[in-house]
Amino acid sequence: FVERYTKFVKERSEIETNYAKQIRNLSKKYQPKKNSREEEESKYTSCVAFLTTLNELNDYAGQHEVIAENLTSQIISELSRYLQELKTERKSHFHDGRKAQQHIESSWKQLESCKRKFERDCKEADRAQQYFEKMDADINVTKADVEKARQQAQMRHQMASDSKSDYSAYLQKFNQEQNEHYYTVIPNIFQKLQEMEERRIERLGVCMKTFAEVDRQVLPIVGKCLDGMTKAAESIEPKTDSKQVVESYKSGFEPPGDVEFEDYGQAMKRTASETSLSNSKDGKERPGGKSKGKLWPFIKNKNKKPTLKWKPDFSHLPPEQRRKKLQGKIDELSKDIQKEMDQRDALTKMKDVYAKNPQMGDPTSVDPRLTEIGQNIEKLQHEVQKFEVSFLPVFTLISECVSVGKAIFSPDGSYTEEQNSETHVKANINPNPTSSTPEFDDEFDDEEALPTIGTCKALYPFEGSHNEGTISVAEGELLYVIEEDKGDGWTRVRRNEDEEGYVPTSYVEVLLETNAKGAMTYI
Repeated sequence: FVERYTKFVKERSEIETNYAKQIRNLSKKYQPKKNSREEEESKYTSCVAFLTTLNELNDYAGQHEVIAENLTSQIISELSRYLQELKTERKSHFHDGRKAQQHIESSWKQLESCKRKFERDCKEADRAQQYFEKMDADINVTKADVEKARQQAQMRHQMASDSKSDYSAYLQKFNQEQNEHYYTVIPNIFQKLQEMEERRIERLGVCMKTFAEVDRQVLPIVGKCLDGMTKAAESIEPKTDSKQVVESYKSGFEPPGDVEFEDYGQAMKRTASETSLSNSKDGKERPGGKSKGKLWPFIKNKNKKPTLKWKPDFSHLPPEQRRKKLQGKIDELSKDIQKEMDQRDALTKMKDVYAKNPQMGDPTSVDPRLTEIGQNIEKLQHEVQKFEVSFLPVFTLISECVSVGKAIFSPDGSYTEEQNSETHVKANINPNPTSSTPEFDDEFDDEEALPTIGTCKALYPFEGSHNEGTISVAEGELLYVIEEDKGDGWTRVRRNEDEEGYVPTSYVEVLLETNAKGAMTYI
C-alpha cells in the first residue's frame, strides 16, 4: 500500500510539472515579440494589462512547480526511504519468527528422540530381566552364565533409569521453552509487527495531510497572482489608449480650409479649389446626386491604389510620424554606438593589462577585435548622420506647418502646403506605419470617368492585378494618362473606356498636355 500511494503521489507530481510547463509555454508564446507591431502596441494599457497577466500566469505556473517539488521532497523521497526501512524491519521480524519456530521444532525433535531412547532402554531392560530370570531357573546353566545374565540385566536397568532421567529433564526443558515460545517470543514478534504496521499507517496519514498542505501553502501566492491579474484588468484605461492611438498616428497636418464658391452663372474658366476635399480633375460637371460628401478614409475605391513599400528613410510617412520614426532610429543607433564604445574601452584595458603582464595573454590578439569594433562604430555613426540629415528638414517642415497653419488634407490621403500659387507640396499618408497593407482605403469612389491629361508609352512590360487596382501593359504600348504620379511612384492610366488602373511610373514615359485640367507638378 505504501508503494501504491507513493506511485500515486509521483504521478500527481508529474501532472503538476507538465501543467506548469504548459502554462509557462503558453505565457511565453503570447509574450510580445521584439521588432514587431506587438512591441509597439505594448504601450497601451490593455496590452500592458495583458502582459502583466502573462507574467502573473508565469508566476502561477511557478507555484505548481513548487507543489511538484514539495510533493517529491516531502512525500515521495521520504516514503521511498521509509519503504526501504519498513521492508528491512519487516524482514527482520519475520526472520526472528522463523528462527523461534525452528528452535521450538528442533526442541520437539530432541524431546521425541529422548522419549524413544527411554522407551528402547526400558524394553531392553525388560528383556534382560526376563533372560536373567530364565537363566537363574535353568539348572543346567552354569553359575557363571547366571551371574553374567544378572549383570547384564542390572546394566540395562541402569541405562533405562538414566534414559528416564534424561527424558524427564528434557521434557521439563521443552515445556518451559514451549511456554516461552507461545507466551513470550511469538507474542513479542507479533507485537513488533503490529507496532510497525501502526507506524506505517500513521506515517501514511501524515503524508496524506502533507499532500493537502503542499497545495494549501501556495494558495496565498496563487491568490496574489490572481489578484495581480484582476488589478491589471482594472488598470485598463480606454480613453488613455485612444489618446495614445491619436498621438501615434496623428499626421501633424491642419484640416482643409473652406470650399470656395464657384459661380456657374457666369461664363468663366473654373479652376479646381486647391483647398477643397472634392478636388476633382475632370472638366465635366458632376450630377448633384453623384457627389460624395463622405470624408477619407471610410470609403473604399473600386480602383484601389497599390500600397507603397516601406522605405528605410520613412519618407512614405507623414511628417509627424516620420519625425518620431527617425528620432527613434537615431536613439537606437546611439545606444548601439555606446555599446560598441564600451566594448572598445574594455578591450583597450585588457590590452594594457596584457602589455604589462605578458604571462596573462598576447596584447596583439586583441587588435583584430578592436579593428572590427572601430569599423562598426564608424558604420553606425554614418547611419546616424544619414538619419539626422533626413530628420532636420522634416522637423523644419513640421515647425513651419504649425506656425503658418497652411497644411491641409486632400481626399486621397495627401496634404498640400500653399507656398505660392504655382507650387504644391504633396506627401502620401499611410494610416498604418508598421504594415504595408492599409487598414482602410484612401480615396473616394469616382463614379464618372476621369479626363485624359496626357499619354504615356510603356518602357517595360508590367503584369498588373485587377484586385490590387493595377493594370497589365506590354512593352511599347501607348496608353492615356488620367492621373499623374503624386509622389507615390504610381501613375493612373486608361487603355479604353472599361480598362484603367495604376502602373509604376518608372515603367512608362509620360507626356502631359500643358493645358489639361488637373495636370499639376508635384515635388
